[in-house]
Amino acid sequence: MGATLKIGRRAELLLVVSCAVALAAPGCRPYPELAVNSPPRPLAVIVSCDTAGWIVPCGCSSKQAGGLLRRATYVNQIRGGADVLLADAGGAPGGVAPYDRLKFAAVLRGEAAMDVSAHNVGAAEAELGAAVIRDLARSTGVSFISTNVRDAEGNPLVSLSRVVTCGSQRVAVLGVLSPRYARPGLQVDPPGDAVLKHVTTLKGAYDQLVVLAYLPEEELELFVGQVPEADLVIGGPTLQSIAPRRTGPTTWGAVTNKGKFLAHLQRDRPDLEWTGKIVELGAEIADHAAQEQNLRDFREELARVDFRADQTSFAPRLARDLPAGFEVAGVEACMTCHVDDCTEWRETRHAHAWQTLVEKSSHVDPYCQHCHTTGYGLPGGFTSLASAELLGNVGCEACHGPSRAHSLRPATQTAYNARDRCRSCHDVENSPEFEFDSFWDQIAHGLPTNPAKVE
Repeated sequence: MGATLKIGRRAELLLVVSCAVALAAPGCRPYPELAVNSPPRPLAVIVSCDTAGWIVPCGCSSKQAGGLLRRATYVNQIRGGADVLLADAGGAPGGVAPYDRLKFAAVLRGEAAMDVSAHNVGAAEAELGAAVIRDLARSTGVSFISTNVRDAEGNPLVSLSRVVTCGSQRVAVLGVLSPRYARPGLQVDPPGDAVLKHVTTLKGAYDQLVVLAYLPEEELELFVGQVPEADLVIGGPTLQSIAPRRTGPTTWGAVTNKGKFLAHLQRDRPDLEWTGKIVELGAEIADHAAQEQNLRDFREELARVDFRADQTSFAPRLARDLPAGFEVAGVEACMTCHVDDCTEWRETRHAHAWQTLVEKSSHVDPYCQHCHTTGYGLPGGFTSLASAELLGNVGCEACHGPSRAHSLRPATQTAYNARDRCRSCHDVENSPEFEFDSFWDQIAHGLPTNPAKVE
């Protein structure tokens, strides 16, 4: 009797440990204990795509959507009533420069805090190369997957798939990348063939098959027809988000545009069909506290590193043979002739653009710096926080171009046509209500106050 009791207790202990491991799997959090014979909770699959480095909307417009802070809040709300598998279909980095890599690491830490189950290798991830992706996987703990991308030696770039237990369901998650995004050092196999081949190795190991597909729209729809084994296919990048729809046995859709949208697929019971919707992460969704801390940590790191403009992807590409005097001279040089214009400028929002960043603690971020400074990355222009005192606002040369030559000999034309420069910062994203004619009238200025200086 004693031996039997001991074995029974051990079996009970093993059962408890096994359940804890399954429930702790990324993306499927523990939920309150359910009554015996209670119905299973709904299963929700939530997918993001094309975050493009947007940890948070820049804040230039109150109507901006997206950001990890809102994403986490939405996911947690759904977790209150469903078992959630959270995944990313790829396209999360904003580039390959040192700044972009640091920001991508912060994005991944944010995903890890949300218990993301899988992060597919998209085009932007592939651009970083095998060594960087593998290093980020180790340092952040995020589970990268790719079923059809191999390194230069032909080995899988990362895990081919993941099987995650969500409540009573085992969900296999695979990921594919379009061959058009192949790059040196990486081999990209045909997505359909790779999925069908790998699925045979998972037979009996899953209840639901989800494929994250970083494919252009025309490839995405063809791919869905090639993999009828898939229950769900969620992709991007597409010109716009595609609301979930059904083709044969597969429900599919797509999300895109800087992580402003999520695809939310849900099945309330195993015997019901999948339903879904595209969710816009608008300002009505509150910021999540843990993600706010992640943002603060990222900004503190930016302040310590203080990236130069040439360590980002925002500095303009310059010709090798620049004309003599192609250098930022500064507002004080402009004051020599254009006293009235410069005096009027000091009362404009352009002259206080840097302060608006300081008030939001975003002045440390090069993404914000390049539109709130003068001559970002140009000769004599803003280079890093160290140059903020003199060049930390939108001065004359932000629109007229580096004008050292003009300041020395006013008959020399300024480098840029100012009318062509507005949209470089006042784009649809940052200034959705920008209307050129009315805005131009607000900054109109003209002839030099001191014409005697003009040669």
